[in-house]
Amino acid sequence: MALIEVRDINKRYSVGDVEINALNGVSLDIEKGEFIAVMGPSGSGKSTFMNILGCLDRPTSGRYLLEGSDVAGLGRDELAAIRNRKLGFVFQGFNLLPRASALENVELPLVYNGLPAKERGERAAEALKTVGLGGREKHRPNQMSGGQQQRVAIARALVNNASIILADEPTGNLDTLTSAGIMELVARLNMESNITVILVTHESDIAAYSKRIIRFLDGRILSDAGVVTT
Repeated sequence: MALIEVRDINKRYSVGDVEINALNGVSLDIEKGEFIAVMGPSGSGKSTFMNILGCLDRPTSGRYLLEGSDVAGLGRDELAAIRNRKLGFVFQGFNLLPRASALENVELPLVYNGLPAKERGERAAEALKTVGLGGREKHRPNQMSGGQQQRVAIARALVNNASIILADEPTGNLDTLTSAGIMELVARLNMESNITVILVTHESDIAAYSKRIIRFLDGRILSDAGVVTT
């Protein structure tokens, strides 16, 4: 059984009198521990696909099985529980609370889980060490570089022991050198911790860190192939 099984997923939106087919019969399997890059031009369906995998949106039709359970028909609270316990999100804009410290930002998912303050602090501090930010616990976002802020966001995604990291253009606001450092960190976490990584990117050099590239076009999978390393 694959970690993620998607079967004939369709997603349609109505904009006035116009119906938009964002996804058209998408089917694929993703195994535990894979590192996948999702690519395609704007409007190709990749963001809609990621939103469905992240339980942020529902398909119009088709099946999405996560660890063997069909999540398409779950209620709002059940989907929120899956997002908080099984999925970690990393965004282009970091999405950190500006007035909170690095430690407080990383603790946030644990607050929703109702963990005691002492355990929250210990787990958040350990997550910051994992991403190379030990000693930066009290720094606020405006006291850190873009790369450091993204590392805080990655630590926040990891702190609940999520089995899947969904990263949407995580290096989009970073320079080339900093981007390479972030991608090396993500690749190390994938390899050492067997965390499944699904990454949306427009950049071929970023996608090259993955082990499999899925390309979308017009709501369909155009290609799905392993990355050839030299």
